Amino acid sequence: MNITFRKVWKGFWEPILRLPIFQWIIAILMAVAVWGVYLTSRVRIKNIEVFKKYRKKPAIFVFWHGRSMMLSPIVAVRGMRSYAVASRHKDGRMMAKLQRLFGLRSIYGSTSDGGISVLRQGVRVLRDGGYSICISPDGPGGPSLRVQDGALYFAKMSGAPIIPVCFSASRARVQCRWDRYLVALPFSKITCNVGDPVFIPKRATDAEFEQARKDLEEYMVRQMREMDAEFGIPPAEQDQTAHRFKEEMRAARRAKKESRRRKKMEKKK
Repeated sequence: MNITFRKVWKGFWEPILRLPIFQWIIAILMAVAVWGVYLTSRVRIKNIEVFKKYRKKPAIFVFWHGRSMMLSPIVAVRGMRSYAVASRHKDGRMMAKLQRLFGLRSIYGSTSDGGISVLRQGVRVLRDGGYSICISPDGPGGPSLRVQDGALYFAKMSGAPIIPVCFSASRARVQCRWDRYLVALPFSKITCNVGDPVFIPKRATDAEFEQARKDLEEYMVRQMREMDAEFGIPPAEQDQTAHRFKEEMRAARRAKKESRRRKKMEKKK
C-alpha cells in the first residue's frame, strides 16, 4: 500500500514540478528561506582576499554538491559575477532558477549529460573575461566527495584558477540524501572557507593532470571535514551515488515492510 501511494504521489507531483511557473514559485520560497537564515546568522569568510580578487574575474569556484546552500547569498551580497553549471534534470532546472534569484546565470549540463557542450560554453565564458564559473565537481549524482575532471578541464583550457570553497554552520541539519546536503538553520554561526587558487598548466601531462585532481580532492575533503569538526557535524560519506542511495532506501523500505508482515503473522499464530 505504501509503495502504491508513493507511486501515485510521485505521478501526481512530477508533471507539476516540470512546469516553469511552479519551479519559479518553489525557487522563490527557497530563496526567502535561505535569506532568512543568512540575515539571522553571523557569517565569517576565511581568506576573503582571494574571493574579492576573483569575484569578477575568470575563475572556477568549486564546492561539494551538498554544500551549496549558504554560498548563494554570499555570492549575491559580495557582488560576484558568475555562471553556475546546472543539471538538465527538473531538479537542476529548479535550482538554476534559485541561483538566478541570487544573480547567477546558468550553463545546463553535466559530465554525464551534455559534457562537451558544457565544456565549450564554460571555456568561452572564462576566456571572454569578467565572469567566473561555479561547479560541484561531485554532482549531479556522485560519487560523493570525488572530484570529477570537468573543473580541471575548464582550468587547463582557459588558464583560469580553480578556487575551492566550502561552508559549515553551528546549527544545521544533514539531510538523508546521497550528498548529505547541509541545511543551515537560523541564528547560526556560518563559516565560509575560500581556498587558495590552483592553476592547471595547459601542457600538463595526463599524470600531472591526475595528480592535480587528487590533490584538489584531498584538499576539499580536508577543508570540509575540518570545518565540520569545529561544529560537531559527523563526517560525510565518500563514494556514495544518487542511484546507489535510492536503491539502498528502497531495500530498507522493503525490509521494513517484510519485518512488519512477519510480526503480524507471528501475532496471528
